[in-house]
Amino acid sequence: MSQPTPRCGEDPVCTLEDLGWTEEHESAFAKYTGQYLSGRVACRQKTVWDVLIDGGSVTAGISGALRRLGRFPAVGDFVVLLHQPEAGRSTIVDILPRKTLFERGSAGRDGTDQVIAANIDTVFIVTAAGRDLNARRIERYLAIARASGARPAIVINKSDLADDPATLAGGLAAVAPGIPVIPISAVSGEGVDRLGAYLLPGTTIALIGSSGVGKSTLINRLMGRPVQETSDVRDYDERGRHTTTVRQLFVLEGGALMIDNPGLREVGIGTASAGIAGTFPEILELAEGCRFSDCRHEGEPGCAVQAAVADGTLPAARLESYRRLMRELAFEEEKAEIGLVRLEKKRWKGIGKLARDIGKTKGR
Repeated sequence: MSQPTPRCGEDPVCTLEDLGWTEEHESAFAKYTGQYLSGRVACRQKTVWDVLIDGGSVTAGISGALRRLGRFPAVGDFVVLLHQPEAGRSTIVDILPRKTLFERGSAGRDGTDQVIAANIDTVFIVTAAGRDLNARRIERYLAIARASGARPAIVINKSDLADDPATLAGGLAAVAPGIPVIPISAVSGEGVDRLGAYLLPGTTIALIGSSGVGKSTLINRLMGRPVQETSDVRDYDERGRHTTTVRQLFVLEGGALMIDNPGLREVGIGTASAGIAGTFPEILELAEGCRFSDCRHEGEPGCAVQAAVADGTLPAARLESYRRLMRELAFEEEKAEIGLVRLEKKRWKGIGKLARDIGKTKGR
């Protein structure tokens, strides 16, 4: 039986070092000997994962132990494979420690975050000139990007369609203090060279953004050839179709690694409290002057934040966005706590059933 062919596209020939392998990964993998290989997840297709290994790639399932624990590899993860070429089979048996984890809140009642990608160095928040350019959405993306541990950068695609790209960039800089804002055109190539400082060999960049902003077109531009399907946006609402249906890791010509993600229609804040703090630094700085340490900036006396809104130094829309995300965060954290309780009850229910079954067996 032959080894299955990878399903997610081309099979780049790389070394582990090319894929971002470090001494920390080597140390974590050291306990595995024999028929074990290490690799990096390039994409997932339903119940199998394509994994780049030293000099090639394999398609693998995951072990029953990982499945029972609910530990599913994400694109970008470094994993341990039990490699059995004689049986034509490879199985992921462990996930090596992650240095960063990019997640978003899920719609489920358990409040469990959805993993988007792992071991990311930089997140490109891709938006486009036109209706997609929305400061409130950018704040949301920034919060989850900062919470991941990766550094964010904002990429304004289709900037050639704007009368003044510099004005677009300046408008977003006001809601993203300290974050690079880079206008480009993935179609013409204008401004794409400004991304070069982030595309270093062995570093990993994830692309996130709405459908139709040109993430796949940017991938094709950086790869130097068409590797992702693209489509035109609709004229009446400037929205695009989901041409990218799976998350996939690409190795760029210069040695950087880039993860393309399907367009995110909804971006739940999850439990990204650290991300919110970093997204609204001016509000946290002002809050230090509030009379009450637990001030929510919603009508309390002596609130320095509301005073800043009143005198025009803090935009009211900025404070309202902060409040909205904080309310959502509180709700998501409550869901997460309820979800953990539910999971714990389920686990003990299973243990109780097992004990009863053992008792019945002994009584026979």
